[in-house]
Amino acid sequence: MSVRTLSDIKLPITSKETELFSLAQKKLGKKPAYFAIKKKSLDARDKDNLRFVYTIEFSDEAQTPQSPIFERLPKSKLPQNPVVVVGSGPAGLFCALRLIDHGICPIVIERGAPVDEREKNIQTFFDTKSLNVDSNVQFGEGGAGTFSDGKLNTQTHGAINREVLETFVKFGAPKEILWLNKPHIGSDNLKNVVKNMRNYILEKGGEIRFHTRLTDLFFYGGELKEIEIFDKSKNVNERIAVSALVLAIGHSARDTFEKLCLRGVPMRQKDFAVGVRIEHLQEKIAFAQYGKSFSLLPAADYKLVSHASERATFTFCMCPGGYVMPATSEQECVVTNGMSNYARDGKNANSALIAQVNRADFQDDSPLAGMYFQRKLEQAAYIAGGKTYAAPTQLVKDFLKDKESSAFGEVSPTYAAGTRFADLRSVLPAPIVGALKTAILDMDKRLKGFASPDAILTATETRTSSPVRIERDETCQSIGVKRLFPCGEGAGYAGGITSSAADGFRVAKSVFALFCE
Repeated sequence: MSVRTLSDIKLPITSKETELFSLAQKKLGKKPAYFAIKKKSLDARDKDNLRFVYTIEFSDEAQTPQSPIFERLPKSKLPQNPVVVVGSGPAGLFCALRLIDHGICPIVIERGAPVDEREKNIQTFFDTKSLNVDSNVQFGEGGAGTFSDGKLNTQTHGAINREVLETFVKFGAPKEILWLNKPHIGSDNLKNVVKNMRNYILEKGGEIRFHTRLTDLFFYGGELKEIEIFDKSKNVNERIAVSALVLAIGHSARDTFEKLCLRGVPMRQKDFAVGVRIEHLQEKIAFAQYGKSFSLLPAADYKLVSHASERATFTFCMCPGGYVMPATSEQECVVTNGMSNYARDGKNANSALIAQVNRADFQDDSPLAGMYFQRKLEQAAYIAGGKTYAAPTQLVKDFLKDKESSAFGEVSPTYAAGTRFADLRSVLPAPIVGALKTAILDMDKRLKGFASPDAILTATETRTSSPVRIERDETCQSIGVKRLFPCGEGAGYAGGITSSAADGFRVAKSVFALFCE
């Protein structure tokens, strides 16, 4: 008998998942030889009747997992010069993994440190305010996503996303990400996952160079020929002939954006958003979402959008039971991000609360105008925080009244580099402040307590996405430079871990095709 599927199975939250197996057994008339949960979500529309909703598969025959088979380059077609991948975030790592599947062993260069060393650099910054500009929450093994929640939600759809999830599981992520409606890995698990990916790349013949950044590109006749890199650990520059270069640089590689612009690589402005992090008590969010049964459920999240003002305003990167992270990668700037561990058991919930930026906000047609706009806000936050990397904060009740706060209420801040009360109008432009005020009150209509007086706003949330798009064609190559492959979130083609990883797979396929011609 072939595999059978049952969908829309609803179980009370107090039921055990073994009931699903019993249901499959009843349908088959015997114990299934194969059984799997394919999807699990929570129906919380009726708080008095919370239910998990499942899709299951089962069969009376065992199922043998089929490993994908990839076409590999024969030795006669292997590139003479190396394929170099810049960046070891999800886009870069997944691109490197797929290149290896195709028989191409890349060199991965990463300006930051391996994840264990990187973690120490980050803690040093929290403790001493001594910032390592190359190894921090933005830069280093695993990219910015390593010190986030490891959320794998995505707005894109397709089989490639399933491949991304399966690859994460292969390298140690919790298997449940394959069926949860809102999967997440957790920052604590991600550290081990990226180390496992690194070891695999090395075992298969790839090379990874940490503390090494791209400093220049050289192309002739519209084709990339060489790159220059700087090895910080050896304090030497090196010029390398390359067969292809994958730019998986992330959204914070501002010096690289400037070099690309200087070299005439086609780029353009891309829409982005800026704002703050908002923190509430996690139990208050959970009660608002699930009612009195919240303690029986995983930590509650939310996703809110407001069109109550001229600027669309929305929550982003919501971290249940998480922490607000000091996430700057530049001196004298303050940047926030959110992080949760797998258990999501912190006292607070936090989320980015951001409003769309219009090009009129910076009135500059330069491809990098948005990047400079972001930096300006980050520098203003540094000043408002007392020039110590403390973050400027304001309670919601005071923010709505344009009043500087004087004491925290029921919510205590989790920002590890310290906070300082400030009027956030000194940090954010008036149109952004106005949009955030309107949105807070509007969102409270859909999530009771969102406008809680004691909720904390921490500035600035500016690194939500790249303000730049590096133009590429249908082969994923730069429209102006052959053999240059812009990739992932930093290049403007993804918006999170899953879509960045998927773009890494996509670009690797295009690199492979380049050598099949």
